[in-house]
Amino acid sequence: MKFLIIGKNGQLGKEFARILSKNGSSFKGAGRQECDISDPAHVLELFENIKPDIVINCAAYNFVDKAETDYPNAFKVNAIGAKNLAVACKKQNAFLVHFSTDYVFDGKKIGLYTEKDSTNPINEYARSKAAGEEFIEEYLSDYLIFRVSWLYGEGKNSFIYKLLKWAKTQEYLRIAYDEFSVPTSTRTVAEYTVSSLKKGLIGLFHLVNSGYASRLEWAKLLFKTAHINKFIYPVSRKQFNLPAERPGFSAMSNEKLKKELNREISYWDDELVAFCNNSDLI
Repeated sequence: MKFLIIGKNGQLGKEFARILSKNGSSFKGAGRQECDISDPAHVLELFENIKPDIVINCAAYNFVDKAETDYPNAFKVNAIGAKNLAVACKKQNAFLVHFSTDYVFDGKKIGLYTEKDSTNPINEYARSKAAGEEFIEEYLSDYLIFRVSWLYGEGKNSFIYKLLKWAKTQEYLRIAYDEFSVPTSTRTVAEYTVSSLKKGLIGLFHLVNSGYASRLEWAKLLFKTAHINKFIYPVSRKQFNLPAERPGFSAMSNEKLKKELNREISYWDDELVAFCNNSDLI
């Protein structure tokens, strides 16, 4: 089986490269320079050259606030890009793995979101991601869509990296106590994606660590584990007055995936401690 990692230079793409190398799997990677996924001709050319069996789409426009005024570009990558990959996979008889987000929900549910819950995105980034899901479901019958949340790993595009940077430059940190989801490591996502492929799963799943937390709880545990002495002041997320509205509670249940794989998924706090103890960022 030959894997193709789209978005090889991001933190998730790099984690897949690490996992696949460790497993001895054959794979190629493509970044933005090698393939503009918003261009169907570029995608088809790449597929014809590599002839992948499994395509892992880690490419995404993740600038949540910028998407409010830059929606065309967010839609080109997150929606049209997903569509182009789906069309190419169908033509080349390849299997597509795609990653979406908890932000497709509006945060109004009391309880964890499941795969059966209806989506209702409340910002432009989330609308582009929801459209990507819909395109894949329209063009393909067999696929894997994993919704992930609050992703972090050995990269600079994560809340953890920002927290560590802020701790070095700011007298104290203001962190939201009223925004909840599931901090999820790239290791968890890559490892359980590979397990899902081996099991032959298809469809939509929530792939997150277990439990949930506020931004405040996440930051406090990170600093405690990393032995960083920095005062954290709890504030409402509304104080930041960000361009894009975020759901207050978008935590998702991973019960469906755990049941299909017959395997537990580590809790967010245990996973974070393990990450801190082994990360080059800390």
